[in-house]
Amino acid sequence: MREGDRSELLTILRDGVQLLVFNRPERRNAFNMGLYEKLRAALLEAAASPHVGSVVLTGAGGAFSAGGDVARMAGSTMEPLPPRTDRALALRRRTQIAELLHTMDKPTIAMIRGPAVGAGLSIALACDMRFADTSARLCTGFLNVGLSGDYGGHWFLPRLVGMAKARELYLNSPMLDAGAALDLGLVNQVMEPEALEDTVMGMARRLAAGPRTAIAYMKRNLNDGLRVSLEEMLDIEARRHVRCTETADHKEATRAYVEKRGSCFLGEPEDLAED
Repeated sequence: MREGDRSELLTILRDGVQLLVFNRPERRNAFNMGLYEKLRAALLEAAASPHVGSVVLTGAGGAFSAGGDVARMAGSTMEPLPPRTDRALALRRRTQIAELLHTMDKPTIAMIRGPAVGAGLSIALACDMRFADTSARLCTGFLNVGLSGDYGGHWFLPRLVGMAKARELYLNSPMLDAGAALDLGLVNQVMEPEALEDTVMGMARRLAAGPRTAIAYMKRNLNDGLRVSLEEMLDIEARRHVRCTETADHKEATRAYVEKRGSCFLGEPEDLAED
């Protein structure tokens, strides 16, 4: 990250890892319309790019994201509002951010320092994994500003912590420290601040260098398992597993095992079209 760079979203692609950095540290990386749209566009590009094998989200400075910019919200209440349907459609377009993080065929990771609140928390929950340092503070936060919540938090949170705890976290809106978030399963791991970036980026690089067809199908399987019956899941798994046996990455891995060496994967997915 270059000192003085005032882009609201920094995008850094290295070793197959697309790092996306919310860059409004003076506002604790609160989202305005520009940042939402830049993030949405960057995720669409990452999802389609053969050069990207994994995606990491984080915030500049000492915060992941404080959520929606409340100062912007206060200003908008003083202006004539467009029709409610138009505003809902515009919001739904922005919430494609959460959908992309959850459904793209690439691992997505939230690297959390400081607050992850409101939409910031929802966007972190949409990622496949979340890693935090000891400064992390997580809160739904919507009730505090008289809002019900968006960006998929009501879908992700009950699946992570159970419905009873999700109701408590939304209706009471407690601020959770890193240890409490870990105990609830909201984050995968908590570490000291100096270890966070090296740990997360090392994992992201390993995933980006892995067998991308298998990773893509694995992520699709986990998502499909949330909505289909066991019988359907077994059918889906069988088709995708057999497809993976035909890939160059699988053949390379089996040769490497026999030859007692590390695998050298292609670093790009093969045809993911399904029968």
